[in-house]
Amino acid sequence: MVPPPRFATVSFDNYITDPGQPSQAEAVEALRGFAAQLDGGAGAKGGRRRHWFRREAKPAASGGPRGMYLDGGYGVGKTHLLASLWHATPAAPELKAFGTFVELTNLVGALGFQQTVKTLSGHRLLCIDEFELDDPGDTVLVSTLLGKLVEAGVALAATSNTLPGKLGEGRFAAADFLREIQGLSAHFRTLRIDGEDYRHRGLPAAPAPHSDETVTRAARHIPGASLDDFPALLDHLSRVHPSRYGAMCDGVQAVCLTGVGPIPDQSTALRLVVLADRLYDREVPVLASGVPFDQLFSEEMLNGGYRKKYFRAISRLTALARDAKGLADVASSGR
Repeated sequence: MVPPPRFATVSFDNYITDPGQPSQAEAVEALRGFAAQLDGGAGAKGGRRRHWFRREAKPAASGGPRGMYLDGGYGVGKTHLLASLWHATPAAPELKAFGTFVELTNLVGALGFQQTVKTLSGHRLLCIDEFELDDPGDTVLVSTLLGKLVEAGVALAATSNTLPGKLGEGRFAAADFLREIQGLSAHFRTLRIDGEDYRHRGLPAAPAPHSDETVTRAARHIPGASLDDFPALLDHLSRVHPSRYGAMCDGVQAVCLTGVGPIPDQSTALRLVVLADRLYDREVPVLASGVPFDQLFSEEMLNGGYRKKYFRAISRLTALARDAKGLADVASSGR
């Protein structure tokens, strides 16, 4: 549970703030201070001596909540800042954990609740990216888990497109689980980060979709490239648990897709969002034919409870399509 390859070397220093958005610089300074509070007298390597038979109390952050919650639109650099906090926290890597919200719930599924609490309670910091509550079960599970970890002295940090008190809104009867949602909110100090999508700030328009012939030719000439018909890929995703999408992407150097078209239903759309996130984390370019990525989701989807997830997916897939622009040139040179 470490930051993915795209964020393996990020820092507060290489986070480029927008001068017109002071909240970005304010967030950097707040997170620097939070990381410093987690030092607790750690040595040069950030480690602490551990005892087999005695549990030492962990240093607490001075006052206030035990967590930082980065709220803002897609593309303002929240994951960059979260990963920077992980890197800046003076603790050995085995005392820090970084993962998406989905990966955290999958960890509970794999280890069981009590073992997850036991495993993570020994950490100095838990970073949760893309914090979302899509169903009541997740609400109760995560509320209970984070409460246990805070009691154990674990510091928390999370990113989301939704304020803590608004989690689950528009997706299930959040009012019925208000106590759990308020309990989650109490663990965090919220940092609002404003700004436009940095992935497309000042850049040329995304490349238009290519022809099936170009995509197929590129797949044949690029080592490690995959080639799939888009409807077949969506069907395959329905038979693979989302927790395995990351492993499915391992070793893939480029994704080539033919026949990209509108997503037929919300369940399929949400699976594609997870795949887009894993491809983006691994910096895998996507070369595609069919409709542009901003036409994947229906107006109903883009106006519904998951709209922020869909806009994030569009932003990330468009960035990966821009990264793949040179792959079409490889295909042309290989005629």
